[in-house]
Amino acid sequence: MSTQDALGKRGRALEDDYFRRKDQELLEKMRQEVAAKKTQEALGATTGLTDPALLQELQALGFTLDTVCLLPLVPMLQVAWAEGGVSQAERDLIQQFAVNRGIAAGSPADAQLNDWLAHRPSDEVFAGAGRLIHAMLATGAEVVSDLSAVDLVEYCEKVAAASGGIFGLGRLSGEERTLLASLAVDLKGRRP
Repeated sequence: MSTQDALGKRGRALEDDYFRRKDQELLEKMRQEVAAKKTQEALGATTGLTDPALLQELQALGFTLDTVCLLPLVPMLQVAWAEGGVSQAERDLIQQFAVNRGIAAGSPADAQLNDWLAHRPSDEVFAGAGRLIHAMLATGAEVVSDLSAVDLVEYCEKVAAASGGIFGLGRLSGEERTLLASLAVDLKGRRP
């Protein structure tokens, strides 16, 4: 066998290997796209959301099938973090609400909630939550079927009042009052 034949065979082998890798990459990309579409469809079924942009936003904010049940708690977390930290009383109220919503101890949702109670969620999570919850309330989705915007605002008020004031006076700070008004508008879907 000549050197030229050996180089030719080696070149074809490298070329075949290259195209085999490209085919595998393409197949993996297609699998990921199918999996993402299935996940998005499952999130849509759970949340009642049909708008692909809203579903993409939900996923971009980090919500999964295991954690989407936390979405109604995000406004309460936002109120709890309004003054820079979550008090034990606020933590207890939020965790009790989570338990009442069926969030099991040790579940992925419970782990995410505990992380959010220890580390403030991003502004993007807070900003998107109201819009997403409002959209879910409009669909009557299972995740929020037993809640209304008024219920959520009342829970937020309880969280805000949990650590404030002396003898019940001045229970809400100015920041909390402003935030509660904004949350009420977002959850009810009305702009002033």
